[in-house]
Amino acid sequence: MKTGFTSVVLWLAWATAPITVAAERVGLINIDGAIGPATASYVSRSIEAAREQHVQCLIIQLNTPGGLLDSTQKIVQSFLGSPVPIVVYVAPTGATATSAGCFITLAANVAAMAPATTIGAAHPVSIGGFGGGGEEKPDETMKQKLENFSVSYMETIAGKRQRNVEWAKSAVKESASITAEKALQLKVIDLIATDMPDLLQKLNGRVVDGEPLKTAGAEVAEIRMSPAERVFQKLWRPEVMFILMLIAIYGIIGELSSPGAILPGVVGAIALILALYLAAILPVNVAGLVLIALAFALFIFDVYTPTHGVLTVGGIAAFLIGSLMLFNRADPLFRLSLGFIIPATLVTAAFFVFVIGKGLRAQLLPVKVGKETLIGRTVTALTPIDSRNGRIFVEGEYWNAISDAPIEKGEEAEITAVQGLTIKLKRKLH
Repeated sequence: MKTGFTSVVLWLAWATAPITVAAERVGLINIDGAIGPATASYVSRSIEAAREQHVQCLIIQLNTPGGLLDSTQKIVQSFLGSPVPIVVYVAPTGATATSAGCFITLAANVAAMAPATTIGAAHPVSIGGFGGGGEEKPDETMKQKLENFSVSYMETIAGKRQRNVEWAKSAVKESASITAEKALQLKVIDLIATDMPDLLQKLNGRVVDGEPLKTAGAEVAEIRMSPAERVFQKLWRPEVMFILMLIAIYGIIGELSSPGAILPGVVGAIALILALYLAAILPVNVAGLVLIALAFALFIFDVYTPTHGVLTVGGIAAFLIGSLMLFNRADPLFRLSLGFIIPATLVTAAFFVFVIGKGLRAQLLPVKVGKETLIGRTVTALTPIDSRNGRIFVEGEYWNAISDAPIEKGEEAEITAVQGLTIKLKRKLH
């Protein structure tokens, strides 16, 4: 009887115990900086990780001045094909989603902004084109084609997400930019949230792809950049490519001027490969590269030609102009600052004038020590000299001597070669 009573009590205690339900989860990634290949890879990987973790949605906290158009396209494609709802949250206060960031924000399932943030200015010139091979001043036809493509692309994105298409087009055509409050009023974004808890609360119950989001009190699981993505995010900058290009040139020329050193050549080759890779990504002006190559050619030519430094001055001018033209200085995102250009010009000029130039000139000087200095000297035969033996006195030493044509004792002859301990002579013509 007691056993049965105890069983009933335990069953009632179990039945009335509060049921603990595991909290829902949302994924979070943070993009703070320019949009590039590393960013596109990070977003794609994060979407896949969010799918595997069965999160309610993936929140992308965004603060960007812009980036490359091809990387932006890859991110937008990832959004449109994502099995996980994507929420782009322009934050914190003061953040911007300009240029490429505008495309990315409008492509999300839910677009949110923090107070005092801005969005817009998505003209294709400010987005950085499609990567390498850019020009300082692209022709009007190409500019128009790029603008038409960007307008239609933005129109497609805004239409797909049912946002304000007319304003989206003006963001591309006229570089229109608006605040978060105005964006909400014009139906460019879906909501304004002061912080992450407020965002989760306002997302709760919002229907995305036919399913309501359950984000109130959800656990936020941050997905961080991988070490490789973090490194590459820091590397794909104009300054890095510029420095790698200089290292490549210094290393390769250093190896050519001192064959067998090995280390300069290895370092230069690695830097060259990395610089070429970045040149294929960044909007590089080919004319700038040609001018920089011309500068190095002029530096080297000046070593072998008696121009009294004229070619070196021309090389310095070509290097400075080429560096200024290498990237579009009107674009703040890909601008190579004078703080890099001027010191690099001075260091490069000094490197060629005082290091490479002096070294190459030294190699061209006549030999001043050793047996080679005897060649061409005039000596007097101490004994008759033929093709088998003879004796001469030169530089305070007695030497064995031979000659194809017989030389009489006391006759002058010219040294033509030094073969071991024997000197070869030829008769001195008078």
